[in-house]
Formats: sequence, C-alpha cells, structure tokens
Amino acid sequence: MNHESELTLSVFTENRVGLLGRVAATFTRRSLNIESLTVSESELPGIHRFTIVVRTSRETARKLAAQIERHVDVLKAFVHTDGEVVQREVALYKVDPVRLSEAFESLIVGHGARVLERQADFVVVEHVGSDADTSALLEALRPYGVLEFVRSGRVALTRPMRPLAEFLDALERDAGNAR
Repeated sequence: MNHESELTLSVFTENRVGLLGRVAATFTRRSLNIESLTVSESELPGIHRFTIVVRTSRETARKLAAQIERHVDVLKAFVHTDGEVVQREVALYKVDPVRLSEAFESLIVGHGARVLERQADFVVVEHVGSDADTSALLEALRPYGVLEFVRSGRVALTRPMRPLAEFLDALERDAGNAR
C-alpha cells in the first residue's frame, strides 16, 4: 500500500557549506515538496540536525533517507511518523489592536499563547505548539484582524531512540572492524 502521510526526517550531518542545497536537491529530483525545514546544531559539537517534513509514503521516505545518506557529509537519516516524535513550532501573529477586547485576551490564554509585544498600531502574539494548534489559533484570530503571520519549521525529538552519540560510536566501531 502506498499511503501518503506527513513524515519527519531527522538528518544528522557534519556542518559543511553547500550541504543544505545538496539535501534539498534530493527532494527536487524525486518531485517531493518540503513542507517544513529546520536546521540547527545538535547535542554533539560539529554535528547538525536537519528536521524535514515531507508528505509521502513511508517507503518513498525510506528511499529518500537512504539517498540522503549517500552524501559524504551526512552521518545518518531517520524517518519518523508523527507518533514517533515530540514536535513543536513557533508562530507569531501580528494583530490589529483596534478590535482587542476581553474575549481576545481569553482566546489567547485559551490557546496557550501569550502577548509578546504591544504597540499603538499592532499586538504580537506568540504561540508554541503543533502545526494544527498554530493553524487553529490563526483561524480564531482572523476576526481580530491578522496583519501578519509567520511560523517556524518543525522542531522534533524522537521518542525512545538510541542517543546520537551511541549511534555514532557504533558507526565508528563498525568502520574500525571493517579495516
């Protein structure tokens, strides 16, 4: 069965110039759209984590991960379903202050958001949550006059998984045994 779903790829790499473009090109060659992309340092010095969200089948995602791993500076790529990760994104909403009321304040608190900044001509609301929660708050804020909206890419940590340091140690041992 070729069931498409939203999957998260965790790609661990060395920090090298041009690698982002090469990884992104892997998706382009397969005609896959990247829904979300976040790159940051990991818990290990010199190792970066790409968190990539793609809508495809698990089998296609596995093939994609294997292809990404062929890049010289890529250490490992993992594919995760939503149930296998704890994920969040940050969203900022700029709202017209003219329509603000007690209902607005209740709405913000009810969605677990907070007012980040108040100015005479706008209010900035910050929300941290799932993409569904972020979208729900956007729709709830529309009647108040959303002037601008931006969301980060997904950040995700896997549920029980061997720590990256253990995985890299095993890779190093395997490479040593192969010599």
